[in-house]
Amino acid sequence: MKNSLNIYKTDLKNIVTNWAAMILIGGLAVLPSLYAWFNIAAMWDPYSHTGNLPIGVVNEDKGATVRDQKINAGKELIETLEDNQSMQWHFTNRKEAMDKVEYGDYFAVVIIPEDFSEKLGTVLSDKPEKAKMEYYVNEKLNAVSPKITEKGATVLADQVSSKFISTVNGVIFEMFNNLGIELEENLPDIEKFENYIFTLEENLPEINKMLNESLGDANSAGDILNKAQGAIPEVKEYTNSGLTTINQTLSYMNEAENRLNSIAPKVKQDVAKVQSIADQINQLLDQAKNSKIDINEGKKVQQNLEKQMDDAITTLNTVEKALQQLQETNAQLPPSSNEETGEEEQTSDQLSNEQIGRAISQTADLRKSLEQLRADVNQMDQFLNNTETASKVVDQIHQAAADTNVKLDEFVKEYQNNIEPTILEEVGKAKGTLTGAKGILVEIQSTLPEVERVLNSTQKNLKEGKGMLEYASGEFPYVNDKVKQLAEKIRDVQKDTDINEIIQLLRNDPSAERSFFEEPVLLNQNKLFPIENYGTGMTPFYTVLAGWVGALLLISLLAVDVHHDGLYTGRQVYFGRFFTFWTIGIVQTIVVTLGDLFLIGVNAKHPVWLVLFGLLVSSVFILIVYSLVSVFGNVGKALAIVLLVLQIAGSGGTYPVQLLPKFFQIINPYLPFTYAVDLMREAVGGIVWGRALRDIGVLVLCGVIAIIFGAFLKEPINKKTQKFLEKSKESGLVH
Repeated sequence: MKNSLNIYKTDLKNIVTNWAAMILIGGLAVLPSLYAWFNIAAMWDPYSHTGNLPIGVVNEDKGATVRDQKINAGKELIETLEDNQSMQWHFTNRKEAMDKVEYGDYFAVVIIPEDFSEKLGTVLSDKPEKAKMEYYVNEKLNAVSPKITEKGATVLADQVSSKFISTVNGVIFEMFNNLGIELEENLPDIEKFENYIFTLEENLPEINKMLNESLGDANSAGDILNKAQGAIPEVKEYTNSGLTTINQTLSYMNEAENRLNSIAPKVKQDVAKVQSIADQINQLLDQAKNSKIDINEGKKVQQNLEKQMDDAITTLNTVEKALQQLQETNAQLPPSSNEETGEEEQTSDQLSNEQIGRAISQTADLRKSLEQLRADVNQMDQFLNNTETASKVVDQIHQAAADTNVKLDEFVKEYQNNIEPTILEEVGKAKGTLTGAKGILVEIQSTLPEVERVLNSTQKNLKEGKGMLEYASGEFPYVNDKVKQLAEKIRDVQKDTDINEIIQLLRNDPSAERSFFEEPVLLNQNKLFPIENYGTGMTPFYTVLAGWVGALLLISLLAVDVHHDGLYTGRQVYFGRFFTFWTIGIVQTIVVTLGDLFLIGVNAKHPVWLVLFGLLVSSVFILIVYSLVSVFGNVGKALAIVLLVLQIAGSGGTYPVQLLPKFFQIINPYLPFTYAVDLMREAVGGIVWGRALRDIGVLVLCGVIAIIFGAFLKEPINKKTQKFLEKSKESGLVH
C-alpha cells in the first residue's frame, strides 16, 4: 500500500508542478459538469414553451339548427382558442394550412369540417353520429413535437366533448328538474288518478251493466222519438183546429155576452111591466069588488082587464122568448172541470140552465094563468046582470090575479137573484178559460218548430250516441283488460318505487349537473415527492451520466499505467493510479453537484445527500471504468463506452423501464446506472431510506467487484495482452 501511496503522491506533485497538467486536469474536472448543466438547463421546463409551437387551425363548420336553436361548435371552439396560450394557434384556410404543415412552418394542422355542428346535433336523433376533426402532423420535423401537438389536438377534442356533454346534460337535467317540479306539483292529481284507476277497476262490472242498459234505453228512445216525430204533423193540425175553434167560440161568447147584456134590461123591463099590469089588475078588481057593478061599468072594467091581460100575456111571451135565448146561450158555454180529478162535474152553469128552465116553466105557467084569467074576464059580461053571480066571478078573477101576482113575485126574485148573476158569471169564466186556452195553444204552436228541431237533433244525436254506445260496448272487453293491467302495474310500482323518491331524484340544480358532466372526475393530485419542474426531474440522470462521462474522459486522457521499470507490482500500480483517478472524480462530482444546486438552481429536497450520493456514485463509476481499462487497456475503454450506451437506454433514466423493449427490461437490474439514478432521485425528491440503502448496497457491491477484478486480474491479464498491445502500437494508430 505504501508504494501505491507513493505513486499517488507523485501524481499529485506532477499535477501541481506542471501547469499544463494542471490546466488539463482542471478541464477534466469541469468538462463533465458542462454536459449535465447544459442538458438540465435545456430541459428545465420545455412544456412552458409549447406556446411557441405553431399549429394551424381551419374552421369550415357551417353550423346547424337543433330544436329550433342555431349552434356553431366550430365558431365557439375558435373563440376559445383565441384566448388559449398553450400553443401558437394560427387560424387560416385549408390550402394555406396544408402547404405550411408540409413545408414545416406548422408542426400540425387541425381542421374542423363543415358538418361538425350537424353531427353533434344528431345526439337528439334516433341515429346519433360522432363529430370528427381532421388532424395532420409533420412528424419528420421533430421526434417530440408530434406527441406535444397530438396532445394539444386531443385536448381540443376533449374540450369540445366536455363542453358538449355539459351543455346537453345541462339541458337534460334542466328538463328533469322541471319534470320533478311538475311531478311534485301534480302529486295530488297523480294520487287522485291512481285512486281513480282503482275505483274504475272496481266499478267495471257496473259500467258494463250500465252500457248494456243504456244501449237498450237508446233503442227505446229511438222508437219514442220516431213516434213523436210522426205525431208532430197531427199536433200541428190539432193546434190549428183548436185555435180556430177557440177563436170562433170566443167570438160567439162575445156575441152571447153582448146579447145577454142587451136582453137582461129588456127582461127586467118586461117583468116589471107584467108586475105593474098585475098590480093594476088587482087594483081594478078591488075597485070592481068594492063598488057596485052595473052593466055599463062592468063592460068597461071587462074591456080594461082584457086589454091589461093581453098586454101582460104579450109581455110574458116576450120574457119567455128572452129566457129561451138565455138558455140557448148558456148551453153553448164550455163545461167546467174538477181541477183535482180532471173529471167534469155539475157546476153553476148547469145549475143556471136548470134555473132558466124553471123560469121559462114559471113564465109559461104565468102566461097560462093570465090566459085563463083573461078567458074568465072575457066571460064576465055574462054574469054582469046577475049581481050575485058577477060578484063571485070578480072574486074568482081577483083570486086568480092574486095567485098570478105571487108567482110573478117568485119569478122576479128567481131571475134577479140567481138566473141573471149566474149566467153572467159563467160567461165571464168561459171567456177567461177560452182566452187562457188560446194563449196555451198559441204558445204550443210557436214552440212546435223548436220541438221539431230538437226532436230531429235529438234523433241525430241519439243515433250518434247509440253508435258510440255500441262502439263502447264492443271495446269494453279491451278497456276492461287494459284498466286491470294498468291497475296492476300501479300496484307493482307502488310496491317497488316511492314516487317521492323519484321526485327527489329528478329535482336537481341544472347548473351543478352541467358543471359535473363537464368534468365528472376531478383528479385530486397529491404529490408525495414533488418535483418542481422537468429539469429538476432529469437532474439525477444527467448528473449520474456526467459522472460516467467524467470517468471516460479521465481514462481517455490519463494513463492507467506507471513507468516503474519493475519497481512496482501490478496491484500497487492499480491502487496507486486509482487514487489519482478517484481524486479527480471527487472534484468532478463536487463541481457538478454544487453547480446543479447553485448555478442551475435545482431545488433538491436533500442537497447535502445529493453531494454525498454523487461522491459515492462517482467513486463506483471511476472504479468500474478504471478497472476495465487498467485490466484490458484499449479494449477496456471500448467496454466502458458500450456500458455507457447500454446504461443510457436501459437504466430507466429518461423513460420508465416498463416502456422499454424486453432486452433493456432484462438487463436493467444489472446496470450500475439503474441504482445510481435511483439513489440520486432519492436526494432530489425525498429519501425513502429503504430504497436508498438498497441502492447504496448494490453500488458498493459493484465497487467491491470492480476492485477485486482490477486488483487480482490486472497483472495476469496484462502479461497475456502485452504482445497484443505492442503489436497494435506498431501500427502507429493506437497509443
